[in-house]
Amino acid sequence: MAKKGWSRKFEDPILLPDGGQLKTLRDAGHFIAKLPKAEHDAPEWQAAIRALMLVVEKGGPTMLPQIGIMRALHRNVERVFTDRKARTGDVGSSSGTNDGRLSPAYNLR
Repeated sequence: MAKKGWSRKFEDPILLPDGGQLKTLRDAGHFIAKLPKAEHDAPEWQAAIRALMLVVEKGGPTMLPQIGIMRALHRNVERVFTDRKARTGDVGSSSGTNDGRLSPAYNLR
């Protein structure tokens, strides 16, 4: 049977903007309960609350509410993506390597 309850720990603590940490589902519940109503009512927090309650009541991986809380915490952070194609000499880039040939490790002859 899956573990249930408020005392379950997250795999990794959730770091808060003020430097605090949420280590258990109970910590997360108390944190969410203290949020101002306007923030508490945001769709991201409502989704995090549903995930938290589901895992507390039914069990399952704590990763589900952890992701929800992280998304809610960072919902106002603008994500900036870079165009990897515009950069040259990037270590992660594979353009221009092998001239279209497979590496010897994948040679199936």
